[in-house]
Amino acid sequence: MKQVRLGLLGFGTVGGGTAAILNQTLKTIERRLNGQVTLKIEQVAVRDLSRIRDEAYEGLSFTDSAMTVVENPQVDIVVELMGGTSLAKQCIEKAIELGKPVVTANKALIAEHGNSLFEQAERNNVPIAYEAAVAGGIPIIKALREGLSANQIEWVAGIINGTGNYILTEMKKPGADFAEVLKTAQELGYAEADPTFDVEGIDAAHKLTIMASIAFGIPLQFDKVYTEGISQVTAEDIQFAKQLGYEIKHLGIASRSEKGYSLRVHPTLIPDSVLIAQVNGVMNAVMVGGNHVGSTLYYGAGAGAGPTASAVVADIVDLVRGLHQPAETRVPELGFGLNALDSSASVIDIDAITTAFYLRFFVKDNAGVLAKVTSILASCNINIELLHQEPSNVNPDDATLVMITNAVPESDLNAAIKALESLDAIDGQIARIRVDALGA
Repeated sequence: MKQVRLGLLGFGTVGGGTAAILNQTLKTIERRLNGQVTLKIEQVAVRDLSRIRDEAYEGLSFTDSAMTVVENPQVDIVVELMGGTSLAKQCIEKAIELGKPVVTANKALIAEHGNSLFEQAERNNVPIAYEAAVAGGIPIIKALREGLSANQIEWVAGIINGTGNYILTEMKKPGADFAEVLKTAQELGYAEADPTFDVEGIDAAHKLTIMASIAFGIPLQFDKVYTEGISQVTAEDIQFAKQLGYEIKHLGIASRSEKGYSLRVHPTLIPDSVLIAQVNGVMNAVMVGGNHVGSTLYYGAGAGAGPTASAVVADIVDLVRGLHQPAETRVPELGFGLNALDSSASVIDIDAITTAFYLRFFVKDNAGVLAKVTSILASCNINIELLHQEPSNVNPDDATLVMITNAVPESDLNAAIKALESLDAIDGQIARIRVDALGA
């Protein structure tokens, strides 16, 4: 039986989970490889050797030099699980130079540097696998790249950050507050000490960048993703949305139109009748709309040792199966050869994107105020589809006005908000959240 030797860069949650899966399911993996190949972890790079207890990982060889693992002649496949975009990039570039296939779970690295890495990999006939970089245990990369290859993908929308979804789920509870829920998420290990990447949408933007590139056959364009977090969403917004028949989810949405491509991450009201609206807690889900298959949904755990490491091991198995496969018969990293990508693709600015909107604001509870509001909206070609008014729980002289508009260009909505906020009858800023039916 041939032995394929792995070099792991990083031995944290995912690295340790990968080692555990390989140890626990090696016989099953060997069966999937037709009994011809076995896998062995040859060497592991860690930041701090003092934290490794030899008795806990008997038989594994550790080093504190990631590049040592990459350059080890006994390592056949490099598995990058340490994160970051500096040393990780250097290590992957070196692995490609040495002709060693790469598996990575590094969404930031792929989103920000994937174009150059894939170009180098193609020149050197070296595959890079990265299923674990998006949505943990959900095989969405394979679904977009291979399972739906008969389709022209029209749109992709996903809950692709479990921390944000957990926070919005918990904020449904009476008396919930964003800051308090975030603190609980940190205590439970769902959120980092610095939660910026999660709550401000950067993590989701990295993942959306990758999915959009595969779905549409365009270069990776992280710098063009409109990104908005959930820190401004209130429990009041969540309750009003529910009364109107919606749930608020932090979505990554990519879609195509005659104008170009839309790439955006932001809180979104979606009808509670859409399946993804019922995805709660730390779970992830991705919807994909194809011109032949229609709408499909992919659901599962988006992070954690088991789910993410499961995707890592699946990539390792795929690479082992194709180690001696001719380059022209392999599935390209982005589903399209680099020469086939639409490099002229334009990404639409957020101001030109058309969606419906949820608006919430305080108005003086006086006669004629609603008429002024509707007049300003009408002057910007905005209609009110749903309207709800109730006494303010902040100021007894105010009323809380909540509405959902028709679909309008964002630039028109911005002009309307500017005009509304200039009225003496409007107290404070107007909260707004985009609305999307997701193919419903």
